[in-house]
Amino acid sequence: MRKAGKVVAETLNMIERELKPGMTTAELDRLAEEFICSHNAIPGFKGYHGFPATACISIDDEVVHGIPGDRRIVEGQIVSVDLGAIVDGYYGDAARTFAVGEISEEKRRLMDVTLRSLEAGIAQARAGNKLGQVSHAVQEVAEAAGFSVVREMVGHGIGKQMHEDPQIPNFGSPDDGPVLEKGMTLAIEPMVNIGEYKVRQKPDGWTIVTADGSPSAHFENSIAVTDGDPVILTSV
Repeated sequence: MRKAGKVVAETLNMIERELKPGMTTAELDRLAEEFICSHNAIPGFKGYHGFPATACISIDDEVVHGIPGDRRIVEGQIVSVDLGAIVDGYYGDAARTFAVGEISEEKRRLMDVTLRSLEAGIAQARAGNKLGQVSHAVQEVAEAAGFSVVREMVGHGIGKQMHEDPQIPNFGSPDDGPVLEKGMTLAIEPMVNIGEYKVRQKPDGWTIVTADGSPSAHFENSIAVTDGDPVILTSV
């Protein structure tokens, strides 16, 4: 899982370097697929439940699961890229939200708060804590900043399958959920909106957007639970 996670992290770093106004989301997706395959890994998302691409690429009010295509990326947008890789039968999964050139102060703050909410959730992912402590920490950071966390989409366990138990909401009571145990591997992924938390699905059957059209950001890491600090698996 460390190997798969490293490929995911390196792919996202590459995308951050290459992302620029005028590119299409399909071009970005092709770069991701080529990079993953060149590192002796298999794209984890392509074909998963029929998803047609290597990366989910979601822009501005698109929360998750955006399908790459001929849409051109323009200055001022925020672009969330979520992708996975498989190495020796094990998955890595992570997401980042990137700024395209100069963005509004509100979008910049959204990105910063979403990343901080992920970090707060990961900090609670320790053996002996309840899963609800992870969820509650994410919600607390996002809502303290005046934003909302998406309720319908959740994080998840990860390992030999992309999605395993337990589901990891980004909200809730710290007393909820199972007790975390050493060796658990989790994908924690806050999705935070500037406006209300409600979302809807676009007619393509995949793309999830904010119901009120407000921008959304998405950060995710796969981690391993230990007796001490959690280990981030999707890092370089």
